Amino acid sequence: VQLQASGGGLVQPGGSLRLSCAASQRTFSSYVMGWFRQAPGKEREFVAAISWSGGSGYYASSVKGRFTISRDDAKNTVYLQMNSLRPEDTAVYSCAARPASVISYSYRQYTYWGHGTQVTVSS
Repeated sequence: VQLQASGGGLVQPGGSLRLSCAASQRTFSSYVMGWFRQAPGKEREFVAAISWSGGSGYYASSVKGRFTISRDDAKNTVYLQMNSLRPEDTAVYSCAARPASVISYSYRQYTYWGHGTQVTVSS
């Protein structure tokens, strides 16, 4: 599975961005999809994930209520809508796929990764 993330950029505090992650494989619909981020000097951290069946997403406490993960299986794409962005959200965001039906918060449980996209929140 090849994943391609896009949509990052520079935004002011309080602004919004929508990240997209396009997958190459038709079996995308059977994968758990996740977003992770890594800021300079920090470890990679879980942001959000969504199961193969869609429905509610799972979020890190730091982004809950501000970020929304969704998926469009017809387009083999997962999205991360980020609202009310803060400077501490600045990081490289990567999407990942887990060939399983159970959500995981650990990046080690995800098999496929796309190149990251930079998100910078600054005035």
